[in-house]
Amino acid sequence: MKKHLITLFLATLIPILAMNQNAVDALRYSQLFTGGTARYMAMGGAFGALGADFTTLSTNPGGLGVYKSSEFSFTPSVHVGSSTSYYNGYEGKDSRTNFAIGNVGYVFTKRLSSRANKQGFRYFQFGMGINRLNDFNRRMLMQGENTENSLLDTYVQSANGIYYKDIEDNRGGLYGFDLYPAWWTYLLDADTSTSSYFSPVPYGGTLQRKIIDQWGSMNEWTFGFASNYQDILYVGMSLNIPWIRYFERSTYTETDIADTIYDFNSFNIYDRMETRGTGFNFKFGFILRPVDFLRIGGSVHTPSWFNMRDYWDRTMESSFDNGDYYSQNSPYGNFRYKLTTPLRLQGSLAFIIGRFGLISGEYEYVDYSNARLRSYEYGYFNENNNISTSYGKGHNFKAGTEWRSGPFSFRAGYAYQNSPYMNGINDGALSAYSGGIGYKNKYYYIDFGYVFTKKTEDYYFYGTENIQVNPVGNELIDHRFLVTFGSRF
Repeated sequence: MKKHLITLFLATLIPILAMNQNAVDALRYSQLFTGGTARYMAMGGAFGALGADFTTLSTNPGGLGVYKSSEFSFTPSVHVGSSTSYYNGYEGKDSRTNFAIGNVGYVFTKRLSSRANKQGFRYFQFGMGINRLNDFNRRMLMQGENTENSLLDTYVQSANGIYYKDIEDNRGGLYGFDLYPAWWTYLLDADTSTSSYFSPVPYGGTLQRKIIDQWGSMNEWTFGFASNYQDILYVGMSLNIPWIRYFERSTYTETDIADTIYDFNSFNIYDRMETRGTGFNFKFGFILRPVDFLRIGGSVHTPSWFNMRDYWDRTMESSFDNGDYYSQNSPYGNFRYKLTTPLRLQGSLAFIIGRFGLISGEYEYVDYSNARLRSYEYGYFNENNNISTSYGKGHNFKAGTEWRSGPFSFRAGYAYQNSPYMNGINDGALSAYSGGIGYKNKYYYIDFGYVFTKKTEDYYFYGTENIQVNPVGNELIDHRFLVTFGSRF
C-alpha cells in the first residue's frame, strides 16, 4: 500500500509538462523555520509567552507589548547547509555556506502613564523591521547505479501514441521542455508508422547522478503595534509583507556502464529555475501574566497570500561512442500564479524563576493540506488535489531556557517539527538543538547563538505509476551561527 501511495505521489510531483509549479513548491513556502535574533534562536524559538524580542513580531506580536524602552537590534548570521545522500549503495556529500541577515528591527516605546497604580494601558509600542522566515541554501550530490530503468523510460511512456511531427515541431508548446529537446538530441526515437518510441539507453544499466544547487530565502517586513494593560495583559498585532527569492540549478546525468553494442555514451539535463514572490498576512497575539512567575501566550497567523512568478529553462545534451554530440535548449518559461499558505495557531507557556532564569514552551498547529495554487490561466486541479491528499497536519514544538549570572545569560533550546507528509510517503521531520550566551548592560547587549538542525527526507529522480525508481535517502543538516547587536534607549 505504501509503495502504491509513493508511486501516485511521484506521478503528480514529477510530471513531464511545461508547467513548473507543484505540491513541492507549496510545501516549501508553507514550512517555516523562523530565524531572528540570536537570543530567540538559542532558546529554540520558544518566545511566544516571553516577548521583548523583535522576532516575536513574526510569531506572537503580543510580545511587543512587553517592551518598556525603545530598542534597535541587528543580527548577522552564517548558515551552512550540508547533505549526505545514499542511493543504491552509493554515498554523496556536499554543502553550501552563505551569509545572511537574521533580523534588523526597531522598536519605539511610549509610556502612557507615569503612575504605576493608575488603571489602564501603561505603554504603547510600535515596531518595524525584517525577520528571516526560512533559508533555502543547500547543495546535494546524489549518485548510484541503476540497472532497471532510465529517466528516458518516462519520456518514452509519455511520448507513446503521439505523432512524431507533433513533437519535432513543438519547441514552443507542451513538449518544449522535455520531449522536444530529447527528440532533437537523439535520446528519443520512434517507429513513425506506429508512433511508438524507444531510447538509446542500454538495458545493462547506467550510472545516474544529480547535483542540485539551491539558494535563496524567505523574509518578511513586519510592522507591529502593541500595548501593555497594567503589566497583566499584553496585546499586539502585526501587518507583514513576506517575500520569497528561490533559485535552483541542477544537473542530471546518465552514463553507460553496460558497455554493450549500443553506441550510447551519456546524456545531461541542465535545469534552471527561479521563483520570486511577494505577499501579505496579519498576526494577532497576546501574553497574559496572571501572577509574576507565569506567562501565557497565544497567537493566530492568517494565511499568507502571495503573488508569484516562476522562470525556468532546460538544456539537454547527448554523446555517443562514435563521437556524435548533440545539444538542444528549451524555450524560456515563465508563469504568474498565486499561492496561499495555511493558517497557523500558536500557544505558549513560560515560568519566570525570579531574576535568575526562565523555562518556556510553545506549540504550533498548521495544516499543510490547506495550501493552494491558483491562476486564471491554469486550474491547478491535480496539483491542489495532490496537496490535499499528500500533506497533513503539522504539530510543532519548541522549548527553551535561560539562566542569568550578573550581566551574562546562558541559553539552550530544542525545536521539533513533525513530518508534513501523509500515509508515510516520506519522512521530513525536523529536530533542532540550540544554545547561546549573552551579555547585557543598561544601554546595549550582545548575544551569540548556534543552531544545529537535522532531518531526513527521500528524493526521487523520477517516477510514474509504471516506472519505479528507488529513493535517494538524504540526511540534511544545517548549522547556523548568529550574533545580535542591540541597544536600548
